[in-house]
Amino acid sequence: MILLVDDKRENILPLKKILSLHGLESEAACSGEEALKMTLQKNYSLIILDVQMPGMDGFEVGEALAGSNRTKDIPIIFLSAISKEKKYITKGYESGGVDYITKPVDPDLLILRVKTLLKHYEQKKELRDTQDLLVKEIAIRKDAQENLEEKVALRTAELVQKNRELELSNHELQQFSWVVSHDLKEPLRKIGTFVKLIGERCLNEEANGPFYVQRTILAAERMNNLIEDLLSFSRLSAEPQLVAFDLNDVMNEVATDLEYAFEQKQGKLNIQSDLPQIIGVESQFRQVFQNLISNALKFVKDEVKPEITITADRIDTSDFEAPSSNFGNYHRITIKDNGIGFEEQYKEKIFTIFQRLHNKETYEGTGIGLAITKKIIEKHNGVIVSQSKPGEGATFIIILPITTPTH
Repeated sequence: MILLVDDKRENILPLKKILSLHGLESEAACSGEEALKMTLQKNYSLIILDVQMPGMDGFEVGEALAGSNRTKDIPIIFLSAISKEKKYITKGYESGGVDYITKPVDPDLLILRVKTLLKHYEQKKELRDTQDLLVKEIAIRKDAQENLEEKVALRTAELVQKNRELELSNHELQQFSWVVSHDLKEPLRKIGTFVKLIGERCLNEEANGPFYVQRTILAAERMNNLIEDLLSFSRLSAEPQLVAFDLNDVMNEVATDLEYAFEQKQGKLNIQSDLPQIIGVESQFRQVFQNLISNALKFVKDEVKPEITITADRIDTSDFEAPSSNFGNYHRITIKDNGIGFEEQYKEKIFTIFQRLHNKETYEGTGIGLAITKKIIEKHNGVIVSQSKPGEGATFIIILPITTPTH
């Protein structure tokens, strides 16, 4: 929008007509005071200002516009029919004008100058807007950088403190592991020694005596190995040996170890014949299935013979409910029993160490088995979930990636 300032209406109308013919919008003010008021209410891209006016003349208006932050960048063209001398032209430029045209006005020359000044004004305006945006962006980024540095410093301090706590905890855990190792392994050695003596000296006439003795010795040795593996597993820096092993072999060993418990409860263990090969720590998976099957035997309904079914398939994703896929990237192993079950709200709590849903008098146990089971599965980049309803048994589903786990 262009502002025309002239105290004579007969001068304004021809100018408006010329501008209109070239698609340029304009407004008019009949005095310098009115022009200043209008610039406070609206933004103008150019002002064409007559020099000779009553009250404030054009030079005074130009100086007032140049002295205001709001209007100092608006280009001004001075028009004059009388003040054509050099001193007036010089004063016009000193008063903030960018051009000085004397009357009579050449319409073509005027339009050429107006369009040139408008173009320069728009370019300067775009440049100012861009600079303002850059200043704001720099301020925002600076503020974000300062906040980020503060957060990083705070987080670093937290991590340093956590690392110290972990180092202390690891040291204490290693000391605890040594004590546990000594206190548990010493009785095992004595058990092995005394059982051998019993077998050699006391059971020569008992047909099944040597067999039971040998089974006891093997169980003690396996327990000793289990203690060793648990101690290694408990150390944060431990790097377990990962090997490919047949889950059928592991399951057969677990079934053999729990054979007596199944006989006592007249239980039944149904194991799928083609369980997969797993890459991991074999002894840890032996413990996983020993824990899960032992729990299934333990938490049984009165006068109901326990029945446990173990199956496996492959799936494409780690979703527990994913359909089977012969070439999937994950193993899904399901352990289902017909025991007492539990409320769905406890499906996470049962994996917390030392958490029990029943008192010790009703069901024996330390409350650590499922916590260790979950930790082992997670150590192999897997997940385990439980599903159950009271009185309808429990189902544990393990998802394991087929590729080698990373540490």
